[in-house]
Amino acid sequence: MPRGDKSSYTDKQKRKAEHIEEGYEDRGVGKEEAERRAWATVNKESGGGKKSGSGRGKAENHESSSKGGRKGGSSQSAEKRSAAAKKGWETRRKKGNG
Repeated sequence: MPRGDKSSYTDKQKRKAEHIEEGYEDRGVGKEEAERRAWATVNKESGGGKKSGSGRGKAENHESSSKGGRKGGSSQSAEKRSAAAKKGWETRRKKGNG
């Protein structure tokens, strides 16, 4: 089977990859990169194309889907987060409801 051949994937896996790809494109990722990431996510979750046969299935891990778009940490620097926390604390202290 040549690389890139999706014939061994189930219909469900193909639908899932399509849906993930659309999500990436909505966030401004290019078409080819979105497709690559989508299939990488499907492969990571389900272990690649599913072959037929009783007892060959494994549980899927959906952690990569729930992480989507949030990987990479905060866009705010530690100094800005700290300054915002201090400012909030001062405000609550002055108002007396902290």
